[in-house]
Amino acid sequence: MFYTYVLKSVNHEYHYKGHCENINRRLKEHNSGLTKSIKKFRSFILVYFDEFSTREEAVKREKYFKSVAGRLFLKHKIVELNNTKE
Repeated sequence: MFYTYVLKSVNHEYHYKGHCENINRRLKEHNSGLTKSIKKFRSFILVYFDEFSTREEAVKREKYFKSVAGRLFLKHKIVELNNTKE
């Protein structure tokens, strides 16, 4: 399985979008500072993910998340998910 995921920085107003095969391992890598470009935004929590059978599908979804339409989708989806938790 492949995943497209969105992380939210706990200490900053920052979201990171990516794809991977092992979402738990990847979150640990981000939080341990192994991704140099976002190290300063640590710590992260997982706020959204999708599951795919191929890497190509996951990459395509990641590119969508980085587009204007994808950012709007995520904004509404994350708010919706937060409202269902309350």
